[in-house]
Amino acid sequence: MTEGEIDSWREFYIRYPFDDLHRFHRPAALVAGSMSGGIEDKLTWLQMFQPPAKGAGKNDADKSVFNALG
Repeated sequence: MTEGEIDSWREFYIRYPFDDLHRFHRPAALVAGSMSGGIEDKLTWLQMFQPPAKGAGKNDADKSVFNALG
């Protein structure tokens, strides 16, 4: 694997973490905490960890492929 590819994977993980903390535990804590009310501010908090949507300058076929791959 080249250094450039390693850097690309590192950037991908920073933007889209795929560990259990981010995929399961953080959303579960959000759901558990929502039982006390105030879900809107909790959803806002969770969304700030999402990278900005990309897609400017892409055609419909590109967007379909990106959506299919996550």
